[in-house]
Amino acid sequence: MSRSLFAAGLAAALLATFVSAPLTPAAAQSYPTHPITLIVPYPPGGGVDLIGRLVGQRLSAALGQQVVVENRGGAGGMIGTRDIAKAPADGYTLGIMITGLSLSPNAGYDINKDFSPIGLIASTPMFVVANPSFPAKTLADIAALAKKQPGKIAIGTPPSPTLNYFATKLFDLVAGVDTITVTYRGTAPLTTDVIGGQVPLGVDTIPAAISNVQAGQLRAIAVTGTTRSAALPDVPTSAESGLPAFEALQYYGLTAPAGVPRPIVDRLNKELRTMSAADDFKKRLVEAGDDPAPSTPEQYAANIKREEGKWAALVKKLGLKVE
Repeated sequence: MSRSLFAAGLAAALLATFVSAPLTPAAAQSYPTHPITLIVPYPPGGGVDLIGRLVGQRLSAALGQQVVVENRGGAGGMIGTRDIAKAPADGYTLGIMITGLSLSPNAGYDINKDFSPIGLIASTPMFVVANPSFPAKTLADIAALAKKQPGKIAIGTPPSPTLNYFATKLFDLVAGVDTITVTYRGTAPLTTDVIGGQVPLGVDTIPAAISNVQAGQLRAIAVTGTTRSAALPDVPTSAESGLPAFEALQYYGLTAPAGVPRPIVDRLNKELRTMSAADDFKKRLVEAGDDPAPSTPEQYAANIKREEGKWAALVKKLGLKVE
């Protein structure tokens, strides 16, 4: 081969390599160029769906592309979360992720490896509610009653692996009691049965129960956060009720499949934090019983590791069966 032909071949090879190499910063600058799918791993109408639609609407306006919200419920949120993990890592499939969805051996994903955390959106504590006729007025009252009647006081909750379910088990552990856990398919039938008196107590989410508390159909006993809820500021925390270790916060975050280019993650995080600072966005969250909790991607990743580790330790300690 002549020197000129060799030089021409080398130049062509270098040009081909340059053209085919991923130009991540440039791609991020033009992102997005077509609609984005936002997976909500629960059916329409619930608290997670509300957050997904709020975020989707704001992202559509900020990015100049339609964000299509798709509800993919099933298996306690694991089916939709699995779909997020297995989607292409190009920034065009995002998802709303909540605490506790990696604890099942059938999850089909690694919560710390298979996602690109973009940022936290909000948190909400669990909410201990009672039928108005139930005699206990505080957590201490419930614990005292349960100690007098071991194995007889029933607490309703959605099934494992929801945080509500784990919170009922955490209550038994820290209060030193033995209650009956009654599981429901979701917060709607749980709330209905506590109101109707079929079960005296429930570990509910604030979005599901708040209107019934305000109407007097449910009595709020405590919130399981470190601070009082902005939605119901008169309801004491677990710590104020004498059980500081009874802490259970549900976190909602925006995530994507692992491997999404960092410039795209940063762009999405910027938009997420901008919407989180808007007064009307914060108002909508508070009205639904959620507390705004914006973060960096790194803070969200640390939150996932901490919270999933906490509940995994509880599952192991108590030998809980997680489907």
